[in-house]
Amino acid sequence: GNFSSVHTHHHQPLIDHFSSHSPTDTMFSRAAFTNLSRGITARNAITKNTKWAQRAFAAEAGQSEVVLVGCGAPNRGMGWYHAVQMLEGRCPSASLDYIVEPWFLGGGAEGPGGPEFAEWAKDSTAKYGTTFGTSVAELPAPKQPRCALISGRTADNPRLVTECIAAGCKTIILEKPGAPTVAELQGVMDEAAAAGVEVLMGYNKNVCKYVRKTREFAETVDGSHVTFVSNNAYENTPESLGECFERNAEGMLKNMAIHELALLVSFYDVSVDNIESVTADKEFSSMQTLPGPSGQDFTDFDKIKFTIKTKTGKEVSVAADRCGGTDSFATVTDTKGEEVFRYWMPDDEDKATVQKLQAKYPTAMPYFFTQDPDYVTVKERAAKFTATGEEAEGLATIAIAVETLRVAEYLTPTLMEQLK
Repeated sequence: GNFSSVHTHHHQPLIDHFSSHSPTDTMFSRAAFTNLSRGITARNAITKNTKWAQRAFAAEAGQSEVVLVGCGAPNRGMGWYHAVQMLEGRCPSASLDYIVEPWFLGGGAEGPGGPEFAEWAKDSTAKYGTTFGTSVAELPAPKQPRCALISGRTADNPRLVTECIAAGCKTIILEKPGAPTVAELQGVMDEAAAAGVEVLMGYNKNVCKYVRKTREFAETVDGSHVTFVSNNAYENTPESLGECFERNAEGMLKNMAIHELALLVSFYDVSVDNIESVTADKEFSSMQTLPGPSGQDFTDFDKIKFTIKTKTGKEVSVAADRCGGTDSFATVTDTKGEEVFRYWMPDDEDKATVQKLQAKYPTAMPYFFTQDPDYVTVKERAAKFTATGEEAEGLATIAIAVETLRVAEYLTPTLMEQLK
């Protein structure tokens, strides 16, 4: 059966959870399902047996068929924002045909965020024909080269990568840091390599304007020194930071500052084997032990600044502050230590975009908007690579991610020791 023989501009919901709310349900979903399932006509049997129906306007030739794994709640989950960007057509090589969301379509359907997710899924199904489901294993065979964007919990990533490889994905985009430990991420890399699957990382600062501008400027200054500065906007209270430390228990360097470490690995020859020295800036840095909401104590940096010298003669600094505000920036200093250049993210051009997006999505997480163009770039380049084989320029590979995580695991105890 071919879905296009059902002539309609609507797309029937494909999950009982939504169908019960759908006015279109009795109009034509039975015909379509009958079409699809080659004669199994009992509505319930079909829903159980055919979790995924084909989308009416799915990926076309020259596009990648994208599967988003782990969407999260509207306005809260990073996966949701990735979905919005693709559904609105901002990544022309990406056709978001499938969204896999086990929590909000399963155990979390009635809990916080569940009803909002159901409403959004119903709207997206009607408007874009995207198919929602709960399991990668139940996806049909790809119609066009398939790319998975995995945006779930870090601990689930290794298992989800295995499932995505089995589901015929040619490319996988993995959100940072990729896996909880170096050993696990190395395992993911080896498994993907054996299957001939390319794994690219959602390290969006690798393709970010402020990073490019800073690197270009630094090259024009003899003896220049670059510092990458990353800020979050947590309240500077024990309660706020304790909650942050517990929720991001892998620690600041594997979490917030991992983007900066990826830049060092990508562009400054930094690797554990090539680090000559690392020096904490004790004036700037602060390490605290605070109770999280569970009552358990967590020790982490609330702010850290350090300089790395490599054996190959490069030098670069990173600063990260959990309570520093919303903007990130980079500076270039000359041989006298005078600052000669500073580039912000967002810059004035980006700020105009941010205001537009805030008006459109008033309750969404603010950091979605400052990094909005970079998220688009990462997905478009990965999808284009999947569809055409064109190299995804500037994107961090899983090999870079493995070294980045190794550097984070090396630096954390080294810097903690210096700050005692």
